[in-house]
Amino acid sequence: MQWQAVKLRTERLRIKPFSPDDADEAFIELTPSLTRFMSFDPPPSRAAFETVWKAWLKTIEDGSDLTFVLRLRDTRRFIGLAGLHNTGSAEPELGIWVAEREHGNGYGREAVHGVARWGATAFGAIAFRYPVAVANSPSRRLAEALGGLEIGNETAPKYESVIYRIPSVGL
Repeated sequence: MQWQAVKLRTERLRIKPFSPDDADEAFIELTPSLTRFMSFDPPPSRAAFETVWKAWLKTIEDGSDLTFVLRLRDTRRFIGLAGLHNTGSAEPELGIWVAEREHGNGYGREAVHGVARWGATAFGAIAFRYPVAVANSPSRRLAEALGGLEIGNETAPKYESVIYRIPSVGL
């Protein structure tokens, strides 16, 4: 399948695989306060970020790990990124980040729901794994709103995390 050709739409969002044209907007939004609950710190430079996103392009091409760009449907304004990782597993992993200026608008839940619904069909996923920092209450509420149940905990270098399992049924 041509993964770069995938185009998803939700009520308010246009979701498509990351491309080099998205790099500058994504880099600007990757702030230390945004990434406090993420497994990585913001890249120190555009050149460092280029190394990251070029690796994304390879995994998008082979379909093993998809990074999606979120934009408003009407204005095309950059909202954030969503990920569908380990697509070959029975329960791929979902991830999301939304630009801080857009927090509180429900875009994260809308995007994760759209990616999960598509991923369930495209990859036959029976459920999704959704790791989140214990202290990240909005992301935990997102998982619970999509039917996610806590299935375990992990210690990450930056924080303690809880793992949710979001079933495909009902998406």
